[in-house]
Amino acid sequence: MDLDMIPNFLDEQRGAAPVELQHVYMTFEDLWERKLWHQLTDALVDYFNRPDSATQRLALWKNFILSFGEKINQLKLVTLALLAVTQCNDDQERLSFLTSLVNRVNKPSSQDAFVYGTVALASVNLRLSNLDGARTELDRGEAILDGFDSVETVVHATFYRINADYYHAKHEFASYYRNALLFLACIDLKDLTKEERESRAYDLSVAALVSDSIYNFGELLLHPILDSLIGTPHAWLRDLLFAFNRGDLAAYDVLAGNISKNKLLDEHKVFLYQKISLAALTETVFRRPAHDRAMTFATISDETKVQPNEIEHLIMKALSLGLLRGSIDQVAEIARINWVQPKVLDMKQVDGMRVRLKGWDSSVNQLGNWIEGVGKDVWAA
Repeated sequence: MDLDMIPNFLDEQRGAAPVELQHVYMTFEDLWERKLWHQLTDALVDYFNRPDSATQRLALWKNFILSFGEKINQLKLVTLALLAVTQCNDDQERLSFLTSLVNRVNKPSSQDAFVYGTVALASVNLRLSNLDGARTELDRGEAILDGFDSVETVVHATFYRINADYYHAKHEFASYYRNALLFLACIDLKDLTKEERESRAYDLSVAALVSDSIYNFGELLLHPILDSLIGTPHAWLRDLLFAFNRGDLAAYDVLAGNISKNKLLDEHKVFLYQKISLAALTETVFRRPAHDRAMTFATISDETKVQPNEIEHLIMKALSLGLLRGSIDQVAEIARINWVQPKVLDMKQVDGMRVRLKGWDSSVNQLGNWIEGVGKDVWAA
């Protein structure tokens, strides 16, 4: 737009704006005339974040902001663009809008803004079911992010969120789990709506359960996002995760009736039973003191409630996954375990540790007393 026409344009927009927002346009014009670009950018961001500015965002972007876009912080320019693009008619229009934006900010001095825009472009490709296109944009953004010493948190948060969405669409559960947790680490949970928190907790829980490479849910169990499921119809999913963490087959049997409520969980029903059985095995080993971890198959079956004919295969699976270290005597049907993978403990498990430490302390005292009793002459010397 011709710069001489901008005052007339702002006047038209002021007349179209709600009465309580009309004074904002006078501020825009004043800051623009005085070339106070930083203050003008902040005023525009504040205005665009107001829901009642929605119908005017695209017009302001095309006829006002682009006239001085090169003069302002490019990351904030992309922020304004992402708020404006929500008013496009469809995703194809958004794709065209964002492609133009990404090309505009693709400069050595504004690579953070370029990544921010590129990730937004990947998001639109995801909505259009163009997974290959989304992956290309995400890889391009990730390569640049890896070279930064530091970058605004919003850029990382957006990258991890869209990357998680991509892996969710691809059913790559471990990668989704990791990226979703990284996204949550970059934001304040209060910035998410109640529905968003519940949805994220639900998807994370399902991913943790059906992934064939996640056997330790510690990060998720300790994260406040999981509490979003309390008091909802999905509260059973949180209980199920804690049952897995403590290897509680009895609790699993009680909660298993809910599995059919989720298609993915229902499809992985056999795998879930194997996974809870592995958790029961590692919990059985963990509860025992280090000097008492040579167990017969019968003992393991009795303590884990796993069928005797499944024990050997179960131990071999645990060893191959790195959940346990040790050896198996197939003839004598004895497993000798010397290490178990650490995990997050609930209060009952912590109390079990306390009891074991007290027992260890008592054993050390008894050993000390015995040495003192049989070695008096040595001590005296």
